Amino acid sequence: MSEAYYDDDNYSDGFDENAFQKGMKLALWKKLFGYALIYKFEVGMLILCAMTTAISEVAFPLITRNVIDAVNIHGSNINLIQYALAYFAFILLLCISVGGFIWFGGIIRTHVSHDIRRDGFRNLQNLSFSYYDYRPVGWLMARMTSDCERLSNILAWGMLDLVWGITMMAGIAIAMLYMNMFLGLAVLSVLPVLAWISVTFQKRILTSARQVRKTNSRITGSFNESIMGVQTTKAFVKEAENDRQFGSLTDNMYDSSVLNAVQAALYLPIVLTLGSLATGLALVIGGIQVMGGIVTAGTLVAFLTYTRHFFEPIEELAHWFAEMQMAQASAERIISLIEAESEIQDSAEVVRAIQRTSLSAQNHELAIDGYADRINKIEFKNVSFAYANGSNVLNDINLTIHQGESIAVVGSTGGGKSTLVNLLCRFYEPTAGEILIDGVDYRNRSLHWLQSNLGIVLQSSHIFGGTIADNIRYGKPQSSMVEVINAARLAGADDFIREMKAGYDHQVGEGGNKLSAGQKQLISFARAILAKPQILVMDEATSSVDTVTEQYIQQGMQQLLDGRISLIIAHRLSTIRNADRILVIEKGRIIEQGSHLQLMAEQGRYHFLYTQQKIDDTVKTASTLAAG
Repeated sequence: MSEAYYDDDNYSDGFDENAFQKGMKLALWKKLFGYALIYKFEVGMLILCAMTTAISEVAFPLITRNVIDAVNIHGSNINLIQYALAYFAFILLLCISVGGFIWFGGIIRTHVSHDIRRDGFRNLQNLSFSYYDYRPVGWLMARMTSDCERLSNILAWGMLDLVWGITMMAGIAIAMLYMNMFLGLAVLSVLPVLAWISVTFQKRILTSARQVRKTNSRITGSFNESIMGVQTTKAFVKEAENDRQFGSLTDNMYDSSVLNAVQAALYLPIVLTLGSLATGLALVIGGIQVMGGIVTAGTLVAFLTYTRHFFEPIEELAHWFAEMQMAQASAERIISLIEAESEIQDSAEVVRAIQRTSLSAQNHELAIDGYADRINKIEFKNVSFAYANGSNVLNDINLTIHQGESIAVVGSTGGGKSTLVNLLCRFYEPTAGEILIDGVDYRNRSLHWLQSNLGIVLQSSHIFGGTIADNIRYGKPQSSMVEVINAARLAGADDFIREMKAGYDHQVGEGGNKLSAGQKQLISFARAILAKPQILVMDEATSSVDTVTEQYIQQGMQQLLDGRISLIIAHRLSTIRNADRILVIEKGRIIEQGSHLQLMAEQGRYHFLYTQQKIDDTVKTASTLAAG
């Protein structure tokens, strides 16, 4: 594992890190609070409950003040029933409002968490392959799990604390200024100092919080890679090296977390100190005024109670503010994921055409393109391609593929075979030149239309959790069981499926872990057959099956390839002898093309590769017989 692989600095999400270190990003939080504000009723009730709670808490010292002053004036003749009833009424109101904000806060937190994850996942489905080239799975998982959980909590409970705190402080400030202007201003004089300290600490807390979240992403990525590559790790005895690298990441996480915790821990005691200072001012100044007869004893008691309660919401808001600094680091990453734009998407003309039409999803694709649903010809014209910050992988590719023609692509590893296929499927787009479908640049046609007409069988196709039938139907969910079985027969998968206890209802496990590599490949082949694509792509599709099964598949392939545009990448050259045309790609260029017989007659690169492979197969067979 390479540590740099998990460094967030290698991934650009369109955010300026230095800008975030300068302070709060209000536009960012506005977007996030928009998720909560969708639920207007729940938010309104949460605000009402928070304000009611604050008002109830402000009322208790005023009642106490009136009781003390009434006793001083009337002595034992005072009727306390009215004050008791007032206390009871506000206690009941407080209980109802506290229960309400817990209820509605929980609802908002759940909704916000759901919506953020939904939007993040939805956008991940739409992003182009290039987005995943430099972002490991663990990096993305951290966004959708820990970052999302932190944000949903801060948006729901932070909103509650904000409304409650502001209402509480405003009510206390008004009450104090109403009872005694001079004493009230003395208590509130500490607020400018508190504001200055808050601004100073927010920069430091935010910077360290960003480091914590970044290191956490790297740890999550390291976990993911270690689990996925556990067999390779054990095979090469790399446990100690992985442990050392992971230990380095956790050490960094520890250092960053301690620094962040210390900064937050310093901030809160300062707030408490200022609160104690305000209480002391109220006690000294108020005591002098009581002795001078300026204020009553009840007023002084109310002031002392208010000074203690006034800084309680400040403490909560200080804690919430510190959490916001840490959460902002998560917010940056979540928003960057949700707002990330795919490098490959429909052109503006196609989008406008989609918006204009009222046809069904399938029909509007055909209406937009203005062509029949049959693809007759695909042309590569002077196509070149280079990955970001890299040299060209393909150079000046010129190629025409007609309907019903099967094209095999061979060549050395890294020569550009898979890249050619990725361009055809529009997983990437050419950096130079153009690819035409029936004479129209495929960038001016619907992306959905093209990829819905693709059938792909990869060297290691993914199998989803569920039944075998579900996986075969994946590209065509409405298919009947008869169609599923016919596709499996054509792919050579029906025999092994029927041998299983549950047959087509057999649960394949996560990632198909209850199937062998060859069985998974046969299922993916059946999936492509069932989809009946106009363009069929096979990338080393028979590499994981045995020779007998491969021969069975070859018999069915002729029916599958008939009438379709087919592109086949093959390592076993014996499997492509019947291809209409064979392309030999080396160093990003087509150096030879023709039928098997034509290329063998030329005795060029293809002749060398084919002959060498036959020799290797003969040597392997001889070695096996000798060993037996």
